[in-house]
Amino acid sequence: MPQDKKTVYLIDGSSYIHRAYHAIRGLANSKGFPTNAILGFTKMVLKLLTEKNPEYLAIVFDTKGPTFRHKIYEDYKANRPPMPEDMAVQLPALKEVVKNLGIKMFELQGFEADDIIGTWVRICEENGFRTVMVTGDKDFRQLITPATSMWDTMKDRVVDYESLKTDYGFEPEKFIDVMGLSGDRTDNIPGVPGVGEKTAITLIQEFGSFENVFDRVEEVKKKKLKENLKSFRDEAFLSKDLVTIDRFVPMNEDLEQLRLGQPSGNALATIFRELEFRGLWDQFASREEGSKDYRLCLSMKALAALAEQVVEAGILSIDTETTGQDPLRAGLVGISLCCEEAKATYLPLGHLYLGVPVQLEWSEVLPILKGILEDERILKIGQNIKYDAEVLKRHGVELKGINFDTMIASYVINPGIRQHNLDYLAQHYLNHKMVSYEEVAGKGKNARSFSEVEIEKACEYSCEDADITFRLSRILDQKMRAEENDKLFYDLEMKLLPVLMDMEMTGIKIDAGFFREMSVRFAQEMKEMEGEIFAEAGMEFNINSPQQLGYVLFEKLGLPSQKKTAKSGRYSTDVKVLKALSALAFKIP
Repeated sequence: MPQDKKTVYLIDGSSYIHRAYHAIRGLANSKGFPTNAILGFTKMVLKLLTEKNPEYLAIVFDTKGPTFRHKIYEDYKANRPPMPEDMAVQLPALKEVVKNLGIKMFELQGFEADDIIGTWVRICEENGFRTVMVTGDKDFRQLITPATSMWDTMKDRVVDYESLKTDYGFEPEKFIDVMGLSGDRTDNIPGVPGVGEKTAITLIQEFGSFENVFDRVEEVKKKKLKENLKSFRDEAFLSKDLVTIDRFVPMNEDLEQLRLGQPSGNALATIFRELEFRGLWDQFASREEGSKDYRLCLSMKALAALAEQVVEAGILSIDTETTGQDPLRAGLVGISLCCEEAKATYLPLGHLYLGVPVQLEWSEVLPILKGILEDERILKIGQNIKYDAEVLKRHGVELKGINFDTMIASYVINPGIRQHNLDYLAQHYLNHKMVSYEEVAGKGKNARSFSEVEIEKACEYSCEDADITFRLSRILDQKMRAEENDKLFYDLEMKLLPVLMDMEMTGIKIDAGFFREMSVRFAQEMKEMEGEIFAEAGMEFNINSPQQLGYVLFEKLGLPSQKKTAKSGRYSTDVKVLKALSALAFKIP
């Protein structure tokens, strides 16, 4: 059905939760919380939002407890097992996702999702709206009209009025008659024994209606079928009542309720972060949390003013941009300074590209930078600040007053996790998506040195690093104090950092001549050992080849083989095998 402003999409939420749950099995976050149903369901909804861009959309769910159908037939759905516990626990989070996507949800005690959808279909048609029922449940075929279709997104199949009428030769509402005759084993609806959907369809095609089948039952040619229709007439009429979707559920009929609202990106990012849906988190995480003031510093006047602000603040987050990852070799391209949340300044120093603005000379800025960076009274903050300190020291600045390293703080708080990089910390603690290095400097064949990055892009990237590091330092400090890890951090880790830096920059003196001599000696010994091996084997071969070594040991020399590798079926020559042979007193060449 083409996109139309007066098209309402009604999602059968209960059906799709089950389908998503069974489509993706065994998915959970690092805390063990199951997430498969949430992920599958969310992706289906987002796909619909992207492809159809609906103006009106609602998701309908079943509720716990009996419905009016249980009053008619107490064994209704009696054979249906309870919802798996690992699916049930996902429902609250799943509904939070739906709510924060700006989608209206409906569920009503005593009624099923089918009935609420059926009621909305009626309301939409009465108000001139077209309706798309998003479901794969065949029960909804009875609701299809020229204005209402059914779309199974998982199979990407649309069933509309014309196709259904052409395929079966009767009005879609006659599927109530079909299901009354065939029943529904899933819902424990009895129907008539021996009558499946195919037989039921044939009967409706032949007799025109459910009532006609029983009024003219003597015309049924198959004896057993005729007997069953006579014997189970009451069950059939009961079944028809049970399968009929109620189109008059008592509820607010204002269609404006179904108008799609604005999604809450931050709330969704928080949910997806907890669930560890990295791809979805990337999609909704904000890159701007309120206003920010990132500036370029291209004059001595601006630098002097910045230095005054730093002195007054008494605290400074710093981030250096360089030409490489090795602090002992990298060239300094620029420095970002931040002494107030959401405010940072980038000082470009070594950008080299055609049309680059005039940058301050290092000799000009050095006295002012030394004044603030070597002032121990100004507390310094950084992410892996040892790197920045080593780079600056090579350029004539000794960074003093180092107080906080967010990377080390993250490790102290949670040493069990693998990631302590700024991107991860920003995501985890601030729900913020950082500008990646690749976005600024490219990757692969398109990668370029940071010195070739446009100053404006470098400013946004580097200032964000300094700003986010500044924000994180406060959060991580509070967390360490709450967990009583602050003494370990400040009294051990941070005091050890300058020592490690000095060790790295000073290096270790070695006797170069001794190591050259040792290298020659080892090479000669290896050559002699190879000669012994070849003599023992009676042939030359590639000692480093497991296949050739296996052949020599177990076929040519006839040593007892221990095992073969599962993948290739070849002889195993791993350390365990060789040690076992040695233990058996075999001489291993």
